[in-house]
Amino acid sequence: MRIGEIAALVGVTPRAVRHYHQSGLLPEPARRANGYREYGVRDAVLLARIRRLTELGLGLDEVRDVLAGDEGRGLVEVLEELADDLARQEAVLRERRKRLAVLLDEARAGRLPAEGPVSPEFGALLAGLGELPASPMAVKDRQVLALLDAVVPEEERARLMESLRGMAPYAHEVYALFDALEDAAPDDPRVDGAARVLADCLPDLPGAEPPEPEGAEGGRDSGNLLADAVFADLSPAQEAALRLAMRLVRERREGGS
Repeated sequence: MRIGEIAALVGVTPRAVRHYHQSGLLPEPARRANGYREYGVRDAVLLARIRRLTELGLGLDEVRDVLAGDEGRGLVEVLEELADDLARQEAVLRERRKRLAVLLDEARAGRLPAEGPVSPEFGALLAGLGELPASPMAVKDRQVLALLDAVVPEEERARLMESLRGMAPYAHEVYALFDALEDAAPDDPRVDGAARVLADCLPDLPGAEPPEPEGAEGGRDSGNLLADAVFADLSPAQEAALRLAMRLVRERREGGS
């Protein structure tokens, strides 16, 4: 049989046969005088076995172990491991489908925010904040919250988002104060007032305030990418107010501990 014939017989492509040759799974057969490969029944049986194993989900290295017989893992061991792996994948898929069903219900009801899909905790926080006001600071805040929702570990996200829900009644006031600082200098007297209003509505829980880069105030540590992202779009006065608010929250927390 030529390569096209054995491929058609077993149900694979000639390209797959060549790949199995290159991978060392299928030995090269003898060649005719004209240089064409000449395949026999043994080659077809081996190729069919390779096809069946790959269809079960085995990688080529695992197929090689099975084919190696006593030199590698036995077929039973490999298939048991594959069954365990498929069970784990099924559990992950069930959890994803469960989360997707919730998001789909929210989207159909028109409650999924523009930042979606988001975690249920972030969705609840956004619902508490209400309609986005015509405020540049509100837009930045939503972007930062969306980033936190994406990068904060799942076990911490629920606690963080729940703690931030207490800010909802004060959000519009804070946005207005920070919008007013867009073109202000860092030593503008309004910086202190905006910082204190923000600090009053931030919870005392560690991590509820945005992260701060290490080093002196006014500088950024390039290694702290999350902090860089939080501060990047702020004006100098807005950054000064946010840093002061963070310091006030830490002092309040430490004084109460």
